[in-house]
Amino acid sequence: MLDLLTIFSKGGIVLWCFQSTSQIFTPSVNALIRSVILQERTGNNSFEHNALVMKYKLDNEFDLMFVVAYQKILQLSYVDKFLNDIHLEFRDKYKTELQQRQYFQDFDFISDFKSILISAEQWGRVQASIPKQMRSYKESEKSKKTVSSMIEKKSNEKENQKAGKIKKKANQVESPQVQSAAMLDEETLQQNRLRLAQKMAGPGKNSKSKEKKSPKPTKEGKKPRVWDLGGNEKDLPNLEYTRDKPQDGESAQPDLRPDTNIIGTMAGRIRDIEVESDSEDDYEEEIEVHHARKVEQQPKSKGVFSLFRSLVGNKNLTHDDMQPVLEKLKDHLITKNVASDISHKLCQSVSVKLEGKVLGTFDSVASTVRTTLTEALVQILSPRRRVDILRDAMEAKKQGRPYVMTFCGVNGVGKSTNLAKICFWLIENNLRVLIAACDTFRAGAVEQLRTHTRHLNALHPPDKHGGLQMVQLYEKGYGKDAAGIAMEAINFARDCKIDVVLVDTAGRMQDNEPLMRALAKLIKVNQPDLVLFVGEALVGNEAVDQLVKFNQAMADYSSSNNPHLIDGIVLTKFDTIDDKVGAAISMTYITGQPIVFVGTGQTYTDLKSLNAKAVVHALMK
Repeated sequence: MLDLLTIFSKGGIVLWCFQSTSQIFTPSVNALIRSVILQERTGNNSFEHNALVMKYKLDNEFDLMFVVAYQKILQLSYVDKFLNDIHLEFRDKYKTELQQRQYFQDFDFISDFKSILISAEQWGRVQASIPKQMRSYKESEKSKKTVSSMIEKKSNEKENQKAGKIKKKANQVESPQVQSAAMLDEETLQQNRLRLAQKMAGPGKNSKSKEKKSPKPTKEGKKPRVWDLGGNEKDLPNLEYTRDKPQDGESAQPDLRPDTNIIGTMAGRIRDIEVESDSEDDYEEEIEVHHARKVEQQPKSKGVFSLFRSLVGNKNLTHDDMQPVLEKLKDHLITKNVASDISHKLCQSVSVKLEGKVLGTFDSVASTVRTTLTEALVQILSPRRRVDILRDAMEAKKQGRPYVMTFCGVNGVGKSTNLAKICFWLIENNLRVLIAACDTFRAGAVEQLRTHTRHLNALHPPDKHGGLQMVQLYEKGYGKDAAGIAMEAINFARDCKIDVVLVDTAGRMQDNEPLMRALAKLIKVNQPDLVLFVGEALVGNEAVDQLVKFNQAMADYSSSNNPHLIDGIVLTKFDTIDDKVGAAISMTYITGQPIVFVGTGQTYTDLKSLNAKAVVHALMK
């Protein structure tokens, strides 16, 4: 049983509505509009919200939306057919009113709705009563692979190989006498065989005895390898280049030489990233050549007027018109590191959005589809919610608590390095930071954070900040519970009036269940203000799998009705991909969360914010 059918314009005017229950459907419809329609994610034709399933259909000619809602536990097979029939009946019946945009008159559609619903339900029952017949063996592809066909194939291959060898031998023969060997008599054959035997025998025994066999090389034992730049312990003082290595027995802070030129360069808002593309924009040229070839193949019967009529928009766009352009765009996105599933869904949503739209004067299909896809990509990368860390940190400081950020991700993506970059940006804005070393698995993780802490404090020494250290490290060694260390670090920051706590977690693969349980426990126990997923810009399809499984693991293992999932993304190694920026699209499309930071290098200042238009421009080049 259907709970809701609503027909409304893209401007938000409800033209007709049917509701069979007293349930309030406004939040679900608003969620559909906000999460699917406005985000250009209309490729699936279905949306789930709470206990409802909503199927929708777009009519781009009249700018209409048809939405059907029913309970998720019901399996209604006739909904798609019913939605198509309603769409055709409504637009055909009120075509004049819709063309004139007469939206405020009363549409008497209840009788048509009931008749179409009854016929659709009957069709569904008939389809359910028909038993599904399995495909016969003769119809399958396996039946074509018979033993005889395999034998024939092998025999053909052998015959071809044999013929090739014979041909090769024939080409190598130069003497006509050899070609006519089969025509020789028996005596000549015996003489030839005797000569061949003498030739194969070679020189006599006397000549063999005179020859001396070469002596066998004696086996030598293994010798130690001598390096070209080798040395001994006397050369160690000259080879020691470590500046901040503490001397034995000394506990004082080592004498660092910080690069003071970077101090003050990251105060305030982080600068946007600039993406440049050197590749030529030959997409439109290829599309136009393809279209020209297609036009040449068609019969030329209407002359100049038909050419002019093809340029002027006089028909609605269909899926067949857009298919060559969409296929080219999908391949282009995949080459730019966008996941293949995401590329397919994006092109499908563009097709749904443009199907039925009337082209304007002198508008080509390629330019229209390209412009629509560009707008959709910009919409996806534009953040749906505000992520202002400085403002949120100051608000938490007024409440007397630290602002907590947790970093998670797979192994080797650069979590600790980018945590240090974000820490430098925070202390540049006069915020005291506590780094919680919760990576208790990887050897050297605590020492890496300790080194970053010394360098950051050398850039902002305590004497310039009232004797207080701007960065502190909270560590408990290796093999401890990460959730407990994070809780102790947050309590320590609260007692010492520290503004921000940065929690560094261990790198873990998305399939590692024990470590994913530990991460879910850390987030559930400590309730951080911001959970950032650190991912590489180099990955394509793997980024989708990582994000989906990270979110799913935190939802499953948190044992909470409202689990804390990923709030934002840190995209690292962005300086290594040139214009292949598709990972940004894949990550934001899957999670719907913004890319908060972009790592562009190895120094503390190599941290940028995402510029959606610049990334999309590089992606579409």
